[in-house]
Amino acid sequence: MKFIYNFLIVFTERIALPLLGLFNTKLNKFSSGRKNLFSELEKTNLKSEKVIWFHAASLGEYEQGLPIMEEVKKCYPNYQIVITFFSPSGYEVKKNNSLTKYVYYLPLDTAKNAKRFIYLVQPQLAIFIKYEIWPNFLKELNIHKISTLLISGLFRENQIYFKAYGSFLKKTLFNFEHIFVQNQSSLNLLQQHGIKNCSKSGDTRFDRVHLQLKKENDLDFIEKFKDNKTCVVFGSTWPEGEDFIANYINQSSTTTKYIIAPHQIKPEKIKTLQEKIKKRTIIFSELNKTQHLDTYEVFIIDTVGLLSKIYSYASIAYVGGALGHTGLHNILEPAVFGAPILIGNNYQKFPEAKILIELGGLTAIQNYKQFKTQLDLLILQPEIRIEKGKICSNYIQENRGATDRVMNYLQENHLF
Repeated sequence: MKFIYNFLIVFTERIALPLLGLFNTKLNKFSSGRKNLFSELEKTNLKSEKVIWFHAASLGEYEQGLPIMEEVKKCYPNYQIVITFFSPSGYEVKKNNSLTKYVYYLPLDTAKNAKRFIYLVQPQLAIFIKYEIWPNFLKELNIHKISTLLISGLFRENQIYFKAYGSFLKKTLFNFEHIFVQNQSSLNLLQQHGIKNCSKSGDTRFDRVHLQLKKENDLDFIEKFKDNKTCVVFGSTWPEGEDFIANYINQSSTTTKYIIAPHQIKPEKIKTLQEKIKKRTIIFSELNKTQHLDTYEVFIIDTVGLLSKIYSYASIAYVGGALGHTGLHNILEPAVFGAPILIGNNYQKFPEAKILIELGGLTAIQNYKQFKTQLDLLILQPEIRIEKGKICSNYIQENRGATDRVMNYLQENHLF
Protein backbone atom coordinates (compact mmCIF):
# COMPACT_ATOMS: atom_id res chain seq x y z
CA MET A 1 0.00 0.00 0.00
CA LYS A 2 2.82 2.40 0.86
CA PHE A 3 4.54 1.77 -2.48
CA ILE A 4 1.28 2.22 -4.39
CA TYR A 5 0.51 5.47 -2.54
CA ASN A 6 3.95 6.96 -3.24
CA PHE A 7 3.87 5.84 -6.87
CA LEU A 8 0.47 7.45 -7.44
CA ILE A 9 1.52 10.73 -5.82
CA VAL A 10 4.66 10.96 -7.97
CA PHE A 11 2.71 9.99 -11.10
CA THR A 12 0.11 12.66 -10.32
CA GLU A 13 2.74 15.34 -9.77
CA ARG A 14 4.91 14.62 -12.79
CA ILE A 15 2.49 13.37 -15.44
CA ALA A 16 -1.23 13.54 -14.62
CA LEU A 17 -1.51 17.12 -13.38
CA PRO A 18 0.58 18.81 -16.11
CA LEU A 19 -1.37 16.89 -18.75
CA LEU A 20 -4.85 17.41 -17.32
CA GLY A 21 -4.05 21.05 -16.58
CA LEU A 22 -3.98 21.68 -20.32
CA PHE A 23 -7.74 21.04 -20.43
CA ASN A 24 -8.94 22.18 -16.98
CA THR A 25 -8.44 25.67 -15.54
CA LYS A 26 -8.67 24.59 -11.90
CA LEU A 27 -6.17 21.77 -12.36
CA ASN A 28 -3.88 24.14 -14.21
CA LYS A 29 -3.89 26.47 -11.19
CA PHE A 30 -3.38 23.45 -8.93
CA SER A 31 -0.26 22.49 -10.88
CA SER A 32 1.18 25.88 -11.90
CA GLY A 33 0.66 27.34 -8.42
CA ARG A 34 3.19 24.87 -7.05
CA LYS A 35 5.89 25.36 -9.71
CA ASN A 36 7.84 28.14 -8.01
CA LEU A 37 6.93 27.28 -4.43
CA PHE A 38 10.37 26.25 -3.22
CA SER A 39 12.14 29.18 -4.85
CA GLU A 40 9.62 31.48 -3.14
CA LEU A 41 10.28 29.82 0.21
CA GLU A 42 14.04 30.15 -0.26
CA LYS A 43 13.63 33.92 -0.60
CA THR A 44 11.98 34.16 2.83
CA ASN A 45 13.63 34.36 6.24
CA LEU A 46 11.46 31.63 7.71
CA LYS A 47 14.39 29.42 8.76
CA SER A 48 15.50 32.18 11.13
CA GLU A 49 11.98 32.79 12.46
CA LYS A 50 9.84 30.93 14.97
CA VAL A 51 7.07 29.43 12.83
CA ILE A 52 3.65 27.88 13.38
CA TRP A 53 2.34 26.12 10.28
CA PHE A 54 -1.37 25.63 9.56
CA HIS A 55 -2.54 23.45 6.70
CA ALA A 56 -6.09 23.44 5.26
CA ALA A 57 -7.49 21.61 2.27
CA SER A 58 -9.59 24.51 1.03
CA LEU A 59 -11.63 27.53 2.08
CA GLY A 60 -14.02 25.62 4.35
CA GLU A 61 -11.19 24.08 6.37
CA TYR A 62 -9.45 27.46 6.53
CA GLU A 63 -12.58 28.96 8.09
CA GLN A 64 -12.68 26.00 10.46
CA GLY A 65 -9.13 26.63 11.61
CA LEU A 66 -9.39 30.41 11.70
CA PRO A 67 -10.39 30.72 15.40
CA ILE A 68 -7.24 28.79 16.36
CA MET A 69 -5.09 30.86 13.99
CA GLU A 70 -6.41 34.11 15.45
CA GLU A 71 -5.88 32.96 19.04
CA VAL A 72 -2.36 31.76 18.28
CA LYS A 73 -1.49 35.06 16.65
CA LYS A 74 -2.90 36.97 19.64
CA CYS A 75 -1.23 34.80 22.31
CA TYR A 76 2.10 34.30 20.53
CA PRO A 77 2.78 37.46 18.50
CA ASN A 78 6.51 36.66 18.18
CA TYR A 79 5.73 33.65 15.97
CA GLN A 80 5.24 33.80 12.22
CA ILE A 81 2.19 31.98 10.87
CA VAL A 82 2.53 30.00 7.63
CA ILE A 83 -0.67 28.80 5.92
CA THR A 84 -0.81 26.22 3.15
CA PHE A 85 -3.72 25.08 0.99
CA PHE A 86 -4.25 21.96 -1.05
CA SER A 87 -6.92 23.45 -3.31
CA PRO A 88 -6.93 26.54 -5.56
CA SER A 89 -10.38 27.50 -4.25
CA GLY A 90 -8.84 28.10 -0.84
CA TYR A 91 -5.51 29.57 -1.90
CA GLU A 92 -6.91 32.01 -4.47
CA VAL A 93 -9.39 33.51 -1.99
CA LYS A 94 -7.06 33.69 1.02
CA LYS A 95 -3.59 34.28 -0.44
CA ASN A 96 -4.03 37.86 0.75
CA ASN A 97 -5.28 37.99 4.34
CA SER A 98 -4.73 39.88 7.58
CA LEU A 99 -3.14 36.96 9.45
CA THR A 100 0.05 36.45 7.49
CA LYS A 101 1.90 37.13 4.27
CA TYR A 102 3.18 33.56 4.18
CA VAL A 103 0.47 31.72 2.24
CA TYR A 104 1.34 28.89 -0.16
CA TYR A 105 0.10 25.80 -1.91
CA LEU A 106 1.11 22.58 -0.16
CA PRO A 107 3.52 20.59 -2.35
CA LEU A 108 2.20 17.16 -3.25
CA ASP A 109 2.96 14.56 -0.61
CA THR A 110 6.18 12.99 -1.87
CA ALA A 111 9.04 12.19 0.51
CA LYS A 112 11.30 14.60 -1.39
CA ASN A 113 8.80 17.47 -1.25
CA ALA A 114 8.13 16.90 2.45
CA LYS A 115 11.84 16.99 3.34
CA ARG A 116 12.46 20.14 1.35
CA PHE A 117 9.36 21.96 2.64
CA ILE A 118 10.08 21.15 6.30
CA TYR A 119 13.73 22.18 5.85
CA LEU A 120 12.76 25.57 4.38
CA VAL A 121 9.93 26.35 6.81
CA GLN A 122 11.21 24.62 9.99
CA PRO A 123 7.99 25.01 12.01
CA GLN A 124 7.96 24.66 15.78
CA LEU A 125 4.38 23.46 15.54
CA ALA A 126 2.23 22.10 12.68
CA ILE A 127 -1.56 22.10 12.82
CA PHE A 128 -3.57 20.18 10.23
CA ILE A 129 -7.33 20.69 9.87
CA LYS A 130 -10.09 18.06 9.69
CA TYR A 131 -9.21 15.53 6.96
CA GLU A 132 -5.70 16.70 6.01
CA ILE A 133 -3.61 13.61 6.76
CA TRP A 134 -0.54 13.34 4.52
CA PRO A 135 1.78 10.39 5.34
CA ASN A 136 5.10 11.74 4.02
CA PHE A 137 4.70 15.15 5.60
CA LEU A 138 3.66 13.63 8.91
CA LYS A 139 6.58 11.22 8.84
CA GLU A 140 9.04 14.04 8.19
CA LEU A 141 7.55 16.16 10.98
CA ASN A 142 7.84 13.17 13.31
CA ILE A 143 11.49 12.56 12.33
CA HIS A 144 12.31 16.15 13.29
CA LYS A 145 10.25 15.86 16.52
CA ILE A 146 8.01 18.76 15.47
CA SER A 147 4.79 18.86 17.49
CA THR A 148 1.89 18.13 15.14
CA LEU A 149 -1.85 18.38 15.86
CA LEU A 150 -5.01 17.54 13.95
CA ILE A 151 -7.94 19.76 14.88
CA SER A 152 -11.66 19.24 14.25
CA GLY A 153 -10.99 15.72 13.01
CA LEU A 154 -13.93 13.64 11.85
CA PHE A 155 -13.69 9.87 11.47
CA ARG A 156 -16.08 7.18 10.24
CA GLU A 157 -15.77 3.39 10.13
CA ASN A 158 -15.93 3.33 6.31
CA GLN A 159 -12.82 5.51 5.88
CA ILE A 160 -9.72 3.92 4.38
CA TYR A 161 -7.75 4.13 7.65
CA PHE A 162 -9.94 1.45 9.17
CA LYS A 163 -9.94 -0.98 6.22
CA ALA A 164 -7.58 -3.97 6.04
CA TYR A 165 -5.85 -2.45 3.02
CA GLY A 166 -5.48 0.92 4.74
CA SER A 167 -3.14 -0.10 7.57
CA PHE A 168 -0.33 2.06 6.14
CA LEU A 169 -2.54 5.14 6.39
CA LYS A 170 -3.82 4.19 9.86
CA LYS A 171 -0.22 4.07 11.11
CA THR A 172 0.09 7.66 9.92
CA LEU A 173 -2.38 8.75 12.58
CA PHE A 174 0.13 7.79 15.28
CA ASN A 175 2.46 10.53 13.99
CA PHE A 176 0.17 13.21 15.39
CA GLU A 177 1.10 14.31 18.88
CA HIS A 178 -2.60 14.81 19.50
CA ILE A 179 -5.82 14.49 17.52
CA PHE A 180 -8.77 16.69 18.46
CA VAL A 181 -12.03 15.24 17.15
CA GLN A 182 -15.45 16.78 16.71
CA ASN A 183 -17.64 14.12 18.31
CA GLN A 184 -17.78 11.09 20.57
CA SER A 185 -18.23 8.58 17.75
CA SER A 186 -14.92 9.72 16.19
CA LEU A 187 -13.18 9.43 19.54
CA ASN A 188 -14.58 5.94 20.19
CA LEU A 189 -13.53 4.79 16.72
CA LEU A 190 -9.94 5.96 17.11
CA GLN A 191 -9.62 4.40 20.54
CA GLN A 192 -11.05 1.10 19.29
CA HIS A 193 -8.21 1.01 16.76
CA GLY A 194 -5.57 1.64 19.40
CA ILE A 195 -5.12 5.35 18.77
CA LYS A 196 -5.00 6.91 22.24
CA ASN A 197 -3.43 10.28 21.45
CA CYS A 198 -6.86 11.88 20.97
CA SER A 199 -9.63 13.74 22.74
CA LYS A 200 -13.00 15.28 21.96
CA SER A 201 -12.78 19.04 21.59
CA GLY A 202 -15.84 19.76 19.47
CA ASP A 203 -15.87 21.61 16.16
CA THR A 204 -14.03 24.94 15.90
CA ARG A 205 -16.58 26.05 13.28
CA PHE A 206 -19.02 26.81 16.11
CA ASP A 207 -16.52 29.31 17.50
CA ARG A 208 -15.90 30.64 14.00
CA VAL A 209 -19.53 31.35 13.20
CA HIS A 210 -20.17 32.76 16.67
CA LEU A 211 -17.47 35.35 16.01
CA GLN A 212 -19.59 36.53 13.08
CA LEU A 213 -22.16 37.85 15.56
CA LYS A 214 -19.55 40.26 16.90
CA LYS A 215 -18.63 41.60 13.47
CA GLU A 216 -20.18 44.36 11.41
CA ASN A 217 -22.75 42.53 9.28
CA ASP A 218 -24.64 45.51 7.86
CA LEU A 219 -24.94 45.62 4.08
CA ASP A 220 -26.79 48.72 2.96
CA PHE A 221 -27.82 47.31 -0.42
CA ILE A 222 -29.29 44.18 1.18
CA GLU A 223 -31.13 46.31 3.75
CA LYS A 224 -32.72 48.35 0.96
CA PHE A 225 -33.58 45.27 -1.08
CA LYS A 226 -35.15 43.39 1.85
CA ASP A 227 -37.37 46.36 2.70
CA ASN A 228 -38.43 44.82 6.06
CA LYS A 229 -40.05 41.84 4.34
CA THR A 230 -39.62 38.11 4.88
CA CYS A 231 -36.40 37.12 3.14
CA VAL A 232 -35.25 33.68 1.97
CA VAL A 233 -31.51 33.30 1.40
CA PHE A 234 -30.45 30.47 -0.90
CA GLY A 235 -26.75 30.02 -0.10
CA SER A 236 -24.03 28.14 -2.00
CA THR A 237 -26.52 26.81 -4.53
CA TRP A 238 -25.82 24.29 -7.30
CA PRO A 239 -27.80 23.74 -10.54
CA GLU A 240 -29.84 20.84 -9.13
CA GLY A 241 -31.17 23.12 -6.39
CA GLU A 242 -31.47 26.18 -8.61
CA ASP A 243 -34.18 24.50 -10.69
CA PHE A 244 -36.26 24.09 -7.52
CA ILE A 245 -35.52 27.66 -6.50
CA ALA A 246 -36.50 29.20 -9.84
CA ASN A 247 -39.72 27.18 -10.01
CA TYR A 248 -40.69 28.21 -6.51
CA ILE A 249 -39.94 31.90 -7.03
CA ASN A 250 -41.83 31.96 -10.33
CA GLN A 251 -45.02 30.60 -8.76
CA SER A 252 -44.76 32.63 -5.54
CA SER A 253 -47.61 35.04 -4.83
CA THR A 254 -46.28 36.45 -1.53
CA THR A 255 -44.26 39.64 -0.96
CA THR A 256 -41.26 37.54 0.11
CA LYS A 257 -37.80 38.64 -1.05
CA TYR A 258 -35.31 36.08 -2.38
CA ILE A 259 -31.51 36.23 -2.35
CA ILE A 260 -29.54 33.62 -4.31
CA ALA A 261 -25.79 33.19 -3.77
CA PRO A 262 -24.63 30.50 -6.24
CA HIS A 263 -21.53 28.46 -5.53
CA GLN A 264 -20.45 28.84 -9.17
CA ILE A 265 -20.34 32.49 -10.22
CA LYS A 266 -19.05 32.29 -13.78
CA PRO A 267 -21.00 34.75 -15.98
CA GLU A 268 -22.53 32.01 -18.12
CA LYS A 269 -23.80 30.20 -14.99
CA ILE A 270 -25.31 33.40 -13.62
CA LYS A 271 -26.95 34.18 -16.95
CA THR A 272 -28.50 30.69 -17.10
CA LEU A 273 -29.89 31.11 -13.59
CA GLN A 274 -31.23 34.58 -14.32
CA GLU A 275 -33.01 33.37 -17.45
CA LYS A 276 -34.91 30.77 -15.40
CA ILE A 277 -36.40 33.42 -13.09
CA LYS A 278 -39.44 35.37 -14.28
CA LYS A 279 -39.64 37.81 -11.36
CA ARG A 280 -37.91 41.20 -11.24
CA THR A 281 -34.24 40.36 -10.63
CA ILE A 282 -31.08 42.35 -9.88
CA ILE A 283 -27.49 41.04 -10.02
CA PHE A 284 -24.81 42.27 -7.62
CA SER A 285 -22.26 43.05 -10.34
CA GLU A 286 -24.81 45.23 -12.12
CA LEU A 287 -25.68 47.37 -9.10
CA ASN A 288 -25.67 51.12 -9.37
CA LYS A 289 -26.59 53.80 -6.87
CA THR A 290 -29.65 55.00 -8.79
CA GLN A 291 -31.56 51.73 -8.62
CA HIS A 292 -34.56 51.39 -6.33
CA LEU A 293 -33.62 48.05 -4.81
CA ASP A 294 -36.88 47.71 -2.90
CA THR A 295 -38.72 47.25 -6.21
CA TYR A 296 -36.85 44.01 -7.00
CA GLU A 297 -38.00 40.58 -5.82
CA VAL A 298 -34.83 38.56 -6.46
CA PHE A 299 -31.19 39.43 -5.79
CA ILE A 300 -28.44 37.23 -7.31
CA ILE A 301 -25.04 37.56 -5.62
CA ASP A 302 -22.35 36.89 -8.23
CA THR A 303 -19.35 37.52 -5.98
CA VAL A 304 -17.66 35.77 -3.06
CA GLY A 305 -17.11 36.84 0.54
CA LEU A 306 -20.55 38.28 1.34
CA LEU A 307 -22.65 35.23 2.19
CA SER A 308 -21.82 35.05 5.90
CA LYS A 309 -23.08 38.64 6.28
CA ILE A 310 -26.07 38.12 4.01
CA TYR A 311 -27.27 35.29 6.24
CA SER A 312 -27.86 37.89 8.97
CA TYR A 313 -30.79 39.12 6.84
CA ALA A 314 -32.28 35.64 6.34
CA SER A 315 -35.72 34.83 7.70
CA ILE A 316 -35.19 31.36 6.19
CA ALA A 317 -32.09 29.76 4.67
CA TYR A 318 -31.57 27.04 2.11
CA VAL A 319 -28.00 25.69 1.98
CA GLY A 320 -26.86 23.93 -1.18
CA GLY A 321 -24.69 20.94 -1.95
CA ALA A 322 -26.76 18.09 -0.53
CA LEU A 323 -29.32 17.71 -3.30
CA GLY A 324 -26.46 16.41 -5.43
CA HIS A 325 -23.19 14.83 -4.35
CA THR A 326 -20.92 17.88 -4.13
CA GLY A 327 -21.12 17.95 -0.33
CA LEU A 328 -23.28 20.04 1.97
CA HIS A 329 -22.05 23.59 2.47
CA ASN A 330 -21.84 25.33 5.83
CA ILE A 331 -25.18 25.22 7.67
CA LEU A 332 -23.72 26.79 10.81
CA GLU A 333 -23.39 30.21 9.13
CA PRO A 334 -27.16 30.77 8.85
CA ALA A 335 -27.87 28.86 12.08
CA VAL A 336 -25.94 31.35 14.21
CA PHE A 337 -28.34 34.11 13.08
CA GLY A 338 -31.39 32.07 14.07
CA ALA A 339 -32.59 31.13 10.59
CA PRO A 340 -34.43 27.81 10.10
CA ILE A 341 -32.70 25.81 7.39
CA LEU A 342 -33.57 23.60 4.43
CA ILE A 343 -31.05 21.26 2.78
CA GLY A 344 -31.02 18.32 0.36
CA ASN A 345 -31.12 14.74 1.60
CA ASN A 346 -27.46 13.75 1.04
CA TYR A 347 -26.22 14.92 4.43
CA GLN A 348 -25.07 11.64 6.02
CA LYS A 349 -21.42 12.71 6.32
CA PHE A 350 -22.33 15.89 8.22
CA PRO A 351 -23.04 15.24 11.92
CA GLU A 352 -24.22 18.80 12.56
CA ALA A 353 -26.99 18.31 9.97
CA LYS A 354 -28.10 15.04 11.58
CA ILE A 355 -28.27 16.68 15.00
CA LEU A 356 -30.17 19.76 13.79
CA ILE A 357 -32.68 17.52 12.02
CA GLU A 358 -33.23 15.61 15.28
CA LEU A 359 -33.61 18.87 17.19
CA GLY A 360 -36.08 20.22 14.63
CA GLY A 361 -34.24 23.31 13.37
CA LEU A 362 -33.34 21.87 9.99
CA THR A 363 -35.34 19.98 7.37
CA ALA A 364 -33.97 17.77 4.57
CA ILE A 365 -35.87 17.51 1.28
CA GLN A 366 -35.40 15.24 -1.72
CA ASN A 367 -37.85 16.54 -4.34
CA TYR A 368 -39.61 19.71 -5.41
CA LYS A 369 -42.87 18.84 -3.69
CA GLN A 370 -41.12 18.62 -0.32
CA PHE A 371 -39.13 21.76 -1.07
CA LYS A 372 -42.30 23.74 -1.80
CA THR A 373 -44.21 22.34 1.16
CA GLN A 374 -41.50 23.16 3.68
CA LEU A 375 -40.77 26.61 2.26
CA ASP A 376 -44.49 27.47 2.23
CA LEU A 377 -44.74 26.36 5.86
CA LEU A 378 -41.86 28.55 6.99
CA ILE A 379 -42.99 31.59 5.00
CA LEU A 380 -46.68 31.44 5.92
CA GLN A 381 -46.37 30.40 9.57
CA PRO A 382 -43.97 32.81 11.31
CA GLU A 383 -44.41 31.17 14.74
CA ILE A 384 -43.01 27.89 13.39
CA ARG A 385 -40.25 29.78 11.59
CA ILE A 386 -39.19 31.57 14.78
CA GLU A 387 -39.28 28.40 16.88
CA LYS A 388 -37.08 26.48 14.42
CA GLY A 389 -34.71 29.43 14.15
CA LYS A 390 -34.23 29.52 17.93
CA ILE A 391 -33.34 25.83 17.88
CA CYS A 392 -30.58 26.63 15.38
CA SER A 393 -29.11 29.58 17.29
CA ASN A 394 -29.24 27.69 20.61
CA TYR A 395 -27.40 24.78 19.00
CA ILE A 396 -24.52 27.10 18.09
CA GLN A 397 -24.36 28.59 21.59
CA GLU A 398 -24.33 25.18 23.26
CA ASN A 399 -21.47 23.80 21.15
CA ARG A 400 -18.89 26.56 21.42
CA GLY A 401 -15.55 26.01 23.16
CA ALA A 402 -13.37 23.88 20.85
CA THR A 403 -10.89 26.74 20.39
CA ASP A 404 -10.39 27.11 24.15
CA ARG A 405 -9.80 23.36 24.52
CA VAL A 406 -7.11 23.35 21.84
CA MET A 407 -5.43 26.48 23.23
CA ASN A 408 -5.48 25.05 26.77
CA TYR A 409 -3.72 21.95 25.45
CA LEU A 410 -1.04 24.07 23.77
CA GLN A 411 -0.40 26.07 26.93
CA GLU A 412 -0.46 23.10 29.32
CA ASN A 413 1.91 21.05 27.16
CA HIS A 414 4.41 23.87 26.60
CA LEU A 415 4.45 23.39 22.83
CA PHE A 416 5.97 26.83 22.37
